[in-house]
Amino acid sequence: MVRPRKAEKLKVVAVRIDPAIERRLRLLAETSGRKPSFFLQQLIEGGISTLEEVWLPPRLLEQVRAGEVPEPAASRVGPDLFDEPAFER
Repeated sequence: MVRPRKAEKLKVVAVRIDPAIERRLRLLAETSGRKPSFFLQQLIEGGISTLEEVWLPPRLLEQVRAGEVPEPAASRVGPDLFDEPAFER
């Protein structure tokens, strides 16, 4: 498990999930005595490498594997949950 450096704080990310998946996650949490966020963290840490291999260009993947994770570009493909809505004027 990758732990953040002392100067870095954990970030909150909001995602929409299917209600059936949420119930399964809640069942895991209730049965184990852990929080749902623990299991989400485990899923992300366990699967991000696979996603990077599929989605990142080879040069960028090489940087990430070397521990040089660049800041994401300001532009995104689509709006983020916490972005300001774009209103036509």
